[in-house]
Amino acid sequence: MDLPFPVLLQIPIPTVKRTRNSIPWPNPCTKRPPKRTSRPYSTRVTAISTTAPSPVELENRKYDLLRAVHDTQRGLVTTADQRSSIEEALVRVEGYDAGSPVDLSKLDGTWRLNYTSASDVLVLFEAAARLPFLQVGQIFQKFECKDRSDGGIVRNVVRWSIPTLLEEQEGATLLVSAKFSVLSKRNIYLQFEEVAVENIKISEELQALIAPALLPRSFLNLQILQFLRTFRAQVPVTSPESGRRSPGGLYYLSYVDRDMLLGRSVGGGGVFVFTRAQSLAS
Repeated sequence: MDLPFPVLLQIPIPTVKRTRNSIPWPNPCTKRPPKRTSRPYSTRVTAISTTAPSPVELENRKYDLLRAVHDTQRGLVTTADQRSSIEEALVRVEGYDAGSPVDLSKLDGTWRLNYTSASDVLVLFEAAARLPFLQVGQIFQKFECKDRSDGGIVRNVVRWSIPTLLEEQEGATLLVSAKFSVLSKRNIYLQFEEVAVENIKISEELQALIAPALLPRSFLNLQILQFLRTFRAQVPVTSPESGRRSPGGLYYLSYVDRDMLLGRSVGGGGVFVFTRAQSLAS
């Protein structure tokens, strides 16, 4: 049956409920944005190298440390920036082979002091800088521990002089001897035993005063010269009768190889930088 036109206008037109999956009709007047393609996130992680430095890198670190301490007069003249740079360079060398037991065969021998922050050593440098009649020459540490694994003997050797009376820089020797025992992989304990003054080398001026070259040298003159050359004064740190242990200290050997020795005096006593030296004459 045909319905009149006005009736058609009154028939309700069902509405379509829009759902999440429904797709709207495209609007020709609206520019459609380009389709984005997703890319997976990169899962690549940059690995941090934990391997030990190469031998070349290690030598560079050692060179940087020696260069940092070069102009400090063995630690006497340092600024805050210099001390910070030295500590940083020191730690970089100590990080190599850290934690492994110290090799006493490498430790055995004579080492020359290049730098220290230890107050008991710096006081010698300060005294020499203030007093015109005192000179402090080279300082060595001599370890005697070859073919040992439990300890040995260490001798601290200080060359010093009195100008015009003794030879320059090395007119006499102050010797502090101690036994040391290995406590752990890197810690050794020093037990001091004796302090001695030896190897007196008088100056030419003093020799000329005692025994003039132009005059016949008497037996007394020669005896005086011989006495001074062989003079040795030694003082034990403690008396055996006292029953007390001699003073000692804990020393941490933070690094040692064929030509460099680094140490730290445990308890805030300072750091030490040594390099290998020729054997000292007895």
